[in-house]
Amino acid sequence: MTAPRQILPGTTYLVTRRCARREFLLRPSPTTNAIFRYVLAVAAHRYGIRVHVFCVLSNHFHAVVTDPDASLPAFEQYLDSLVARAVNASLGRWESFWAPSSYSAVALTSPVDVVDKAAYVLANPVAAGLVKRGREWPGLWSAPEWIGGAPILAERPGSFFRSNGAMPEEADLHLVAPPGFSDSEFRERLVTSLGELEERARCELASRGRTVLGRRKVLAQEPTSRPAAAEPRRGLNPRVAARDKWKRVEAIFRLIDFLRDYRTAYGARQSGQPHALFPAGTYLLRIAHNVPCAPA
Repeated sequence: MTAPRQILPGTTYLVTRRCARREFLLRPSPTTNAIFRYVLAVAAHRYGIRVHVFCVLSNHFHAVVTDPDASLPAFEQYLDSLVARAVNASLGRWESFWAPSSYSAVALTSPVDVVDKAAYVLANPVAAGLVKRGREWPGLWSAPEWIGGAPILAERPGSFFRSNGAMPEEADLHLVAPPGFSDSEFRERLVTSLGELEERARCELASRGRTVLGRRKVLAQEPTSRPAAAEPRRGLNPRVAARDKWKRVEAIFRLIDFLRDYRTAYGARQSGQPHALFPAGTYLLRIAHNVPCAPA
């Protein structure tokens, strides 16, 4: 049984979801880019998610978001389901789109961790040896200067979505600074960290005698292709991230307390105590069965 997620309002996360079998099902194309941009904009508006940065690579995506209303699971279910169905339809396939494991949501415990992970997201195309700079990536990649700027207009794609359906004709995606930052401060710190990460990735690539794949070869890849190198299996799947050791330890202990209290309440409910109090951050049982929960 998968351990329950703790979903607390106001938490900022690094969110990741990977394609089935590591295939390039999200490979950049006008259709795929339009679908993901539109669904992300609609989902963020629908569930009140504040998007800070995002990057859609060929076989996974990353985003750093803040969840003011503790609705991240609903947002992710909507985003992942609709992207999968729409892109599958555009590719003429019916098989599973996402890897069988769920999405990863790593809670970021401090402002410095938010900057670190936002830079990590935007440096991903360079770290993967695909392009020399993140802004050269032909897929979806949010430029730092978009934060606090004009909204990204996402028009409803012509494929999959009915012209007379319930989905809006267009949706605006606003990129904003995370809590605790002004737009200008976050942009400045992000640009600095991103530049450092990209330079480090380029140097590491050169030290191994490798060159970048480049836009042309990326766009020429088949959606059913996948990386030649095998991915390490059974790695860590963290739920919190903190550069500061003691902040990380504190966050882990809070999570341990949540899991202990959740299991205690669950056991009490199973034994016939319908009013057993679940800890703050309980999500599924609160939404599906309206169990009583401690205040966040």
